[in-house]
Amino acid sequence: MTIKIHVPAPLRACCEDASELMLSAPSVRAALEQLERSHPSLYRSICDETGTVRRHVNLFVNTSHVRDREGLDTPLVPGDVIMILPAISGG
Repeated sequence: MTIKIHVPAPLRACCEDASELMLSAPSVRAALEQLERSHPSLYRSICDETGTVRRHVNLFVNTSHVRDREGLDTPLVPGDVIMILPAISGG
């Protein structure tokens, strides 16, 4: 089951400047576990030391925020796209 992870520009340095990563994972949690093994610095940018998604990071599966679905247990089907959206602030 192949899914795509869209990596935003500010986090691309964590994965050899890739804008997209292809993984096989049945859930968002499983995709993050794969990222932890293959791209640990990207994983640490998304999740804290407890495995919880950081407050300033939003994860979407296609167009739905994972918190509006089943959280990290949101199931994935082939062709799904996980979007990582870090919060942007300025002043």
